[in-house]
Amino acid sequence: MDDKQNFADMALAELAQSMAEPARARMLCCLMDGHARTATELAAVGEVAASTASAHLARLNSAGLIECQSQGRHRYYKLAGGEVGAALEAMLVLAGRSAGSAPKAFEPSTPPAMREARRCYDHLAGEWAVRLHDHVLGKAWLEVDTELPRAYTLSGAGEAGFAALGLDVTAARSTRRRLACACMDWSVRSPHLGGALGAAWLQLMLAEAWVESELDSRALRLTQRGRSGLQRLLGLSSHEF
Repeated sequence: MDDKQNFADMALAELAQSMAEPARARMLCCLMDGHARTATELAAVGEVAASTASAHLARLNSAGLIECQSQGRHRYYKLAGGEVGAALEAMLVLAGRSAGSAPKAFEPSTPPAMREARRCYDHLAGEWAVRLHDHVLGKAWLEVDTELPRAYTLSGAGEAGFAALGLDVTAARSTRRRLACACMDWSVRSPHLGGALGAAWLQLMLAEAWVESELDSRALRLTQRGRSGLQRLLGLSSHEF
């Protein structure tokens, strides 16, 4: 084994150890809604004392999983980026599998509100997100990138289609992140759309009042306006909705 491989293996083990504690796992899952929180708030989430929470947060920060921002006398913690949120979403898929059990049909245990629509860091997740992902692939708005794993390229039809919906494709392209990628949805076990386009789509849905944020939850409530808009976009009949 060469030095680079050995370093990667050790780094992966260290990262796994950083998450392998229930309080830290709860904190990370709480931050998957993309919002920053104080150490006091995360201590309550982790069900630990403030001093213990500080040690946990320092561990997560040193591992590069979260970042700390100071504002006046306050310090706020959030996930270090969308790639961390995507990695946590993928790990939740693995966590839902029973080790050593025989394969069986997938039965979601996610609460209905979280299963229908929620935040996966900065983009939409849940059943509607998976439907949207499948829709844009079926319309050939996105095409599989043959060079990058899980990545998509935007077609001419996709650029026109997203722009017609009101999404600023130029702004999405100007970010330093991957434009579009498949992010495995842990509640549906099928991909939803991540990357800059996925984030822009969620912001558009919020701006157009298609979805509303639930208080202290990653869940997003689909409004009647949003249901009507999605029904038109996806070409669904009333009984399919």
